[in-house]
Amino acid sequence: MDIYTLHEGTAPLFISLPHHGTRVPDAIAERLTPEARRVPDTDWHVAELYDFARALGASIIVPAYSRYVVDLNRPEDDVSLYPGQNTTGLCPIVRFSGDPVYLPDQAPTPEEIAARVDTYWRPYHQALQQELARIRDLHGRVVLWEGHSIRSEVPFLFEGRLPDFNLGTAAGASCSPALQQALDDVLASQSDYSFVVNGRFRGGYITRHYADPANRVQAVQLELAQLNYMDEDSFAYLPERAARTQALIRRLLECTLA
Repeated sequence: MDIYTLHEGTAPLFISLPHHGTRVPDAIAERLTPEARRVPDTDWHVAELYDFARALGASIIVPAYSRYVVDLNRPEDDVSLYPGQNTTGLCPIVRFSGDPVYLPDQAPTPEEIAARVDTYWRPYHQALQQELARIRDLHGRVVLWEGHSIRSEVPFLFEGRLPDFNLGTAAGASCSPALQQALDDVLASQSDYSFVVNGRFRGGYITRHYADPANRVQAVQLELAQLNYMDEDSFAYLPERAARTQALIRRLLECTLA
């Protein structure tokens, strides 16, 4: 059972795509609502969107399984990352729409959640830790880039339309001021896409947990509004639209390597 794939690169850049997975084991899928079986809250196509980064020397880790099995970007104790705001948990029971993930009385028990953590969550995080350590040992530094995407409008989670590019650095705690400023400058230098830094999405568990700027491990999260590279209703990838978005992502990633 392949929990993830890992491409080992040659540069001090490691891209994690924890919500790309779409696989759901049959024993879980049969308990989901018909709508949830489509895994609509997937960060659709982000592995394809970031594939160009291999040519930059980046390492890339991509999970196989859906966030509905277990959310790799949540702490294993399931403490909320955004207290007081609507969010979804370690083994989500509600979708981003606010509708249920599971059929009545089919939500996972605490014992099942613990088993999913052992089977799916822990191997991903062990691989993530090991690759971060390898890169830092090789280069003396590493930037962990968390690649995410979400529908541009999700009333359950935020009001109105999300900016196109949502950069998160845990309010400046997960990377150096210089790197945050360089990324901000890139976004501010263009007018094709709206953006915000440390807005609604300030960085999830992976960004916050693994960042250690004092020891030259920096972390940045980018949450993209999905309409910039795909059709949000059919989930179809739109290559021409994606190529324009990739050009700006490339400029941001090049900042991490400067």
